[in-house]
Amino acid sequence: MSDVTIAVLGTLDTKEQELSFLAERIESAGANALLIDCGVMTDPATAPDITSTEVARRGGSTLEALRASHDRGEAVRVMAEGARDTLVELAESGRVHGAIAAGGSGNTWIAANAMQALPVGFPKLIVSTMASGDVSHYVGISDITMMYSVGDVEGLNRLTMLVLNNAAGAIVGMAGMAKPAVEAKPTIAITMFGVTTPAVKAIRSQLEARAFEVLVFHATGTGGRAMENLVNQGIVQGVIDLTTTELADEVVGGVLSAGPERLKAAVARGVPQVIAPGAVDMVNFGPKDTVPAHFADRNLYVHNPQVTLMRTTPDENVRIAELMASNLAGADPALVTVVVPKEGVSMIDKPSAPFYDATADRAFRDTLSARLAGRLPLVEVDAHINDEAFAAAVVERFLDNWERHSQSARI
Repeated sequence: MSDVTIAVLGTLDTKEQELSFLAERIESAGANALLIDCGVMTDPATAPDITSTEVARRGGSTLEALRASHDRGEAVRVMAEGARDTLVELAESGRVHGAIAAGGSGNTWIAANAMQALPVGFPKLIVSTMASGDVSHYVGISDITMMYSVGDVEGLNRLTMLVLNNAAGAIVGMAGMAKPAVEAKPTIAITMFGVTTPAVKAIRSQLEARAFEVLVFHATGTGGRAMENLVNQGIVQGVIDLTTTELADEVVGGVLSAGPERLKAAVARGVPQVIAPGAVDMVNFGPKDTVPAHFADRNLYVHNPQVTLMRTTPDENVRIAELMASNLAGADPALVTVVVPKEGVSMIDKPSAPFYDATADRAFRDTLSARLAGRLPLVEVDAHINDEAFAAAVVERFLDNWERHSQSARI
């Protein structure tokens, strides 16, 4: 495996012993280690392959200036930017085939900032004291692997050596794995929640039968942003945004918002798409005791011990529809269709189910229809979102949009 090189990045002024051990274990596993120093305060005894002077320069400053300022926050920011630029160049040039880091919050932030810029599928792993808590701001919408260090990454002992040894084996194994063969097919993204799973399964089956590759994204905020990131990169050529529930969290204040710009990426890229209001009947919170007190008298549904759902009201559905319409401004009516089920938008939004509210659903439909009139085609289907008839209508409209897009590309 001597043709595999792993970038080992971190602050050698505080973690020289630990990172040197990590590099040695990588090399003992048959790969090469390329050591990148992101430290500021002192020069290490170990000579790195890329010095902190170079990293600081790439981050827009100098090592001397950072040392003189004694501003740790600014130093972390500069070295994080420098590490990002360095690591991306190494990966794009084929000089490294994986990346690993280890340390506390500062090291973790520097490494995460750099690794988030690497493409999906490029092996990346961070051993961190922070990995047992909320790591969303470190992982973002990337596929960074986080490993909890258990103890602090401070010194070499029976605990740190075991954890770092496992981490070295993991990153070498990831980087040395042969890439799976992927058939060249147009790639379509679909958004899904548990309560829209039957519809997604039916749509995916029909598209795969027509030689499309289907990527499914869990509409959890990061899921929507990850999908739109791949749209922006050109990896996704079409979108079926079936589950737009992230808009409900953005409007009402739930925990799974993808931000106020949700839906705009595919519009800006001009990809063919179909949009549906999947799960806009619900706003997401954590355990029931975390639901804000001012929502205590609302219709709440415990989806599982970690997820509590709140039914949206007619007024909230009006605002969600208005945001959806606003974010679809400028969409090409030849490529974008909104398809709305008239009999419910989630598994628990149907007669006798906990979130059934025909008035709230009608408020959404009527508002969206009025806001999109003359701008985009809107199709109402006499079916529930998880009915086969609705899946068939979505696929039919998407294929129409796809064909028009294909024809324009051939001209």
